[in-house]
Amino acid sequence: MSSNPLLQFVTFSSAVEATFWHTLSTRKIDLYKLDDTSHDILGYYSTGRTVISQHATEANISMPAHLCLGTGAFDDANAESFSRLPPFSYPSIGKIKNTNTIEDFKSLEKTSLFKEITEQIWQDIISGEAIKNPCLITRFLLVTFADLKKYKYHYWFGFPALLTEPPWNVAENGQIKSIGDSWESNEIESFRENYDLFRQKQSGANAGFFLVRKSSNNEVMIGSLSEWDTFFESCNDNERIVGFADPSSLPMNPGWPLRNLLVLLQRHWNVHKIKVLCYREIPGKKDISQTRILTVEIPETTSISDKCPKSVGWEKNPQGKLGPRSADLAPLMDPTKLADTSVDLNLKLMRWRIVPDLQLEKIRETKCLLLGAGTLGCYVARCLLGWGVRHITFVDNARVSFSNPIRQPLFFFEDCLEGGKPKAQTAAENLKKVYPGVITEGHDISIPMPGHPITSESKVRSDVEKISQLVESHDVVFLLMDSRESRWLPTMLGASMRKLVINTALGFDTYVVMRHGVKDLHAASKTTNAYSSKMPKVEHLGCYFCNDIVAPTDSLKDRTLDQQCTVTRPGLSAIAGAYAVELMVSVLHHEKGPAAPADTNNDDLSSATSTPLGIIPHQIRGFLTNFNNMLIIGQAYDKCTACSDKILEEYKINGYEFLKRVFDSSTYLEELTGLAKLHQESEAAGDFDWDEEDTEL
Repeated sequence: MSSNPLLQFVTFSSAVEATFWHTLSTRKIDLYKLDDTSHDILGYYSTGRTVISQHATEANISMPAHLCLGTGAFDDANAESFSRLPPFSYPSIGKIKNTNTIEDFKSLEKTSLFKEITEQIWQDIISGEAIKNPCLITRFLLVTFADLKKYKYHYWFGFPALLTEPPWNVAENGQIKSIGDSWESNEIESFRENYDLFRQKQSGANAGFFLVRKSSNNEVMIGSLSEWDTFFESCNDNERIVGFADPSSLPMNPGWPLRNLLVLLQRHWNVHKIKVLCYREIPGKKDISQTRILTVEIPETTSISDKCPKSVGWEKNPQGKLGPRSADLAPLMDPTKLADTSVDLNLKLMRWRIVPDLQLEKIRETKCLLLGAGTLGCYVARCLLGWGVRHITFVDNARVSFSNPIRQPLFFFEDCLEGGKPKAQTAAENLKKVYPGVITEGHDISIPMPGHPITSESKVRSDVEKISQLVESHDVVFLLMDSRESRWLPTMLGASMRKLVINTALGFDTYVVMRHGVKDLHAASKTTNAYSSKMPKVEHLGCYFCNDIVAPTDSLKDRTLDQQCTVTRPGLSAIAGAYAVELMVSVLHHEKGPAAPADTNNDDLSSATSTPLGIIPHQIRGFLTNFNNMLIIGQAYDKCTACSDKILEEYKINGYEFLKRVFDSSTYLEELTGLAKLHQESEAAGDFDWDEEDTEL
């Protein structure tokens, strides 16, 4: 046995969110005041994993074993607060002692406080309370001093771990294997499924420690520590497995919670040798391949008295020495800046664990122009905020009406009074109330439309200039208007300026979300390949008008109220708006940007996709009647009235004079593109009805 190496553990590293310090400051001022007694706090940790480098020359990255404190750290430790912890995390109950001065912090008898937590862990073990609530063996201590004038925080974490004499060894010559090297694939899948069920039943509170055994048919069963006697009743000693959620990511070193777990096993069941499963998962990926399995042992003569063992576990400072740390959060404690931090934290956590290649800075700096500040515009703006977009501009010429606030989340009842406030400016003002850090403005502009004759030359010219400037100064243009013809001018301008244009249109229970095609000027050939080999090659993706065989015209004339308004199911706008933003973010991650080829359904989710976030389709057509989506690829039409070469060339040469003819005449676009001639040839061959479909799709 002496040839077996000592079992070495990875200690916790603290990870404290800025919102925790903000909450501590508030409680210190309003609640604790001069009271420096200890208070309960709630932390959490997740299983460790290694991030695999995409570059062969770079080593894989082992993530630290973090114990985290967030916004809910001061909640009572109960089932309700456990349920509010981040998904795939495990609770840890601690004590915080906040001193009143820096001198008190320095002179505080920290050793006695650390011993108190150690004795709590020991009492929970010998009383059996830790068998019913295993999370009690991960108790921790936090000693702090909050300098509220300078927003500087001094702190020291302690993570008590009970010592055993002699220490535990790794049996079987120190072998620590991955689960894939120890079990068959069907056993791994059985374990993963049954552990997920076990975790759901435990509501996350005590799912971090569990029992494992294999049945006669190779199904892997999961049980709680309190079921030890019955769960292992028919098992040999070498068939017993104890598991724990392992925060370590190192292949040969399990995490800190195992230390106290082994003391608990030895104390209650006289365990001197046991197989241990160090559970590690990639959250949301159903990937537990980094889980490790090892066997540990100590001499059978080893016993534990009723006296509390010694313990270790003070966290080291950044210099690697035993000592406190400090956090200077003066730049962040302003509420506006704190909101900035909170938004970024959520997105950075996505990049940390799930999407390492997420380009948050690129998303943040993307300037988005929202043409339409109605239901779609409001939902798109809120979703853009969620992605960290800081530049959002609204264009709309309507006023807030009493029917708007219930469907449009950026407006309120008081915005409707006295004839209603201007929609675009009000949407911008209220968006700042949601998040003060957003750079936003609203423009009251009417968008000139084909077939709508000009009544004021100066106003139309001014509106065209403003819209052109806005399209030019933004990176992404969202078309979110009610009428079809109002989309023509920004579609043509977007094509001319090679902008990413995202179009969203609604029916009663259907919607279409699409990105307008942009020619790939750097392609080796004229043809771009769709990501899916099942789809035909597309030379140039089409725009919203490429399927039309008539020019856009006045779609509201001689129509009843329900035909003039976009009458939809209430949830449709939120769904379509979210798809529009997610499509934009995905396109931004493609190396070709707006010129990226179109993807279709990718049935094999385990294979690589065209962006870190997945596929990027051309068109998403949704149907709420059967809750179904269709991904469609459309070819650009050489006679398109909005994006064809003939239209773009005419605009380049004649500018506003070309636009003026389009606005004044309902037939000019058809004559210019050749659609009129096509109609004549078709009519000569037979009778056809060329009326535009009465639908927004």
